[in-house]
Amino acid sequence: MKISENWLRELVALDANRATLIEKLNMIGHEVEEAAPLGEGLAGVVVAQIVDCAKHPEADRLQVCKVDAGGGNTLQIVCGAPNARPGLKAPLATVGTKVGEITIKAAKLRGVESSGMLCSAKELGIDADASGLLELAADAPVGKPLAEYLGLPDCMIDLGLTPNRADCLALHGVANDVAAAFGVAHKPPALAPIDAAIARKIEIKLEAPADCPRFCGRYIEGIDPNAKAPLWLTERLRRCGLRSISLLVDVTNYVMIELGQPLHAFDAATLAGPIGVRFAHAGEKLKLLDEREVELSEKFLVVTDADKAVSLGGIMGGFDTRVTATTRDVFLEAAHWRPGVIAGRARGLGMHTDAAHRFERGVDAELPRRALERATQLVVEFGGGKPGPIIEAVSLAHLPQRAPIELRRARIARVLGIEVPDAEVERILRDLGMVVKRFSEDEANFHQIVSDDGRRPDWQVTPPSARFDLALEVDLIEEVARIHGYERIPTLAPRGELDVPALAEDRVDVAALRAQLAARDYYEAITYAFVHGDTLRTWQLDTGAIALDNPLSADLGVMRTSLLPGLVGALIANRNRQHERVRLFEVGNVFQKNAEPGGAPIETLRIAGVACGKASELQWGVDKRALD
Repeated sequence: MKISENWLRELVALDANRATLIEKLNMIGHEVEEAAPLGEGLAGVVVAQIVDCAKHPEADRLQVCKVDAGGGNTLQIVCGAPNARPGLKAPLATVGTKVGEITIKAAKLRGVESSGMLCSAKELGIDADASGLLELAADAPVGKPLAEYLGLPDCMIDLGLTPNRADCLALHGVANDVAAAFGVAHKPPALAPIDAAIARKIEIKLEAPADCPRFCGRYIEGIDPNAKAPLWLTERLRRCGLRSISLLVDVTNYVMIELGQPLHAFDAATLAGPIGVRFAHAGEKLKLLDEREVELSEKFLVVTDADKAVSLGGIMGGFDTRVTATTRDVFLEAAHWRPGVIAGRARGLGMHTDAAHRFERGVDAELPRRALERATQLVVEFGGGKPGPIIEAVSLAHLPQRAPIELRRARIARVLGIEVPDAEVERILRDLGMVVKRFSEDEANFHQIVSDDGRRPDWQVTPPSARFDLALEVDLIEEVARIHGYERIPTLAPRGELDVPALAEDRVDVAALRAQLAARDYYEAITYAFVHGDTLRTWQLDTGAIALDNPLSADLGVMRTSLLPGLVGALIANRNRQHERVRLFEVGNVFQKNAEPGGAPIETLRIAGVACGKASELQWGVDKRALD
């Protein structure tokens, strides 16, 4: 998840510097994999406009450009960029400016005076694109400092999020955590409902309410097809790893990054209605936005128009109903998809999309309406148009619910080893968006959960709808530890008496087996517990094999029934790399189906070894002998 530091600071009232912010992100569990500064040291770089271009008299690939640098100052610049042309606005590094390791000086290039340098995004350190000059918007003010115009400097922070924190695949989720960690205010934008200016509606039918319990949509008519997203919006997208495409696509991507809710825009002129959500028919085909035609099975959910599949639910839109450069009327869709019905579906088609990445981890079921309001606000502001009312189909019985969790003060102390003040516990949980109720002594006595010292629960905590990962008391304790600070928990050696079990005389200790084999010149190998189904069939070891419902890949689709296929694969890999003498062993579990219906798989601990080449290492006192 890539985020812009400047954007994050707009949402959180932070006084901390960048190093402190990065350290805090790491400490609260959001590992910073990269922090790439953008646009630092741009003093002296201004917005300029190329007035005229002429071919360099001594070089075919160079042009002599007259450049308006603002304030009536026209400069002559020699430029080799392929996209340099009259009328283009681009960054200009004036004489004396340091760009990277180079200080710009007035110089002669192949005999022609040049007083500055027109720059690419890569030269300025704000993007990796070095294919040509950084093209600025036509309305960019000539002479304005580039850093001020682009909102620089900034920093692109790449977070390595764990799969359980789907709420932090939205900038507001990260901001909420950061605000709680620093004990400052979180400033989400006010989302006032957008009044309907037209009455246009469409019927929505949920034929799979358990897997898509909420589906919202809204028409917006009369959008200017030539409208573009403003610079600040496209810059934020770029710094989050997304390129600008069109106003409608940019707005849906922006709302997805900001709030975490993927949306899809249909060209309203291509829809006949009613809109439906159902499981695909076996063999049903759908052409997707990337122009691939895929054949679906009954495990995929599709959005339909008059019962014709037009979008792959929670994964990707369809090609035939896409928005184009001429789209004026749009139907915006925001839905909640059950994580289990999306997980693995995109990978099964050899795809990875931002929408599927979020939905398979869990998106807040209360977000669709808010996301539509935010998207409508942006589309109408920058592209005009008249919005209709929000249309919603919902199955309340199937919406996910966050059950209250009872929390004990004594349990916090026992798990963390420290006493966290009650006020701090409540502050942390409330700052993270939870509803906290403190029990009175009489209320606590009605509850069955009892702590180790016989005390009743002290709080009842209801997680926010976005937090799919909070279900147990220990989950809440982890949140308290995370925000209170792991560094504030002392490192203490555990105390206690351990019973040493007596080893049976008829059992050989696995550690002893490992030591014996290592002493006999064998290396211990650890191979995958998953193998390809064809591999087991080749070995005639496929009887009772257990196939995975959601494998990482086709090569790892079946649980192993023997250690030998993996070991021989490792032996082959070593032989292919010119290792003539290979001796490997492995100790691990193998898996078989249980003959009893519904029984758990049977795991058996086994040991196996493989060897090839000479019986012993090459040495002068032993004859060469191949293994028998």
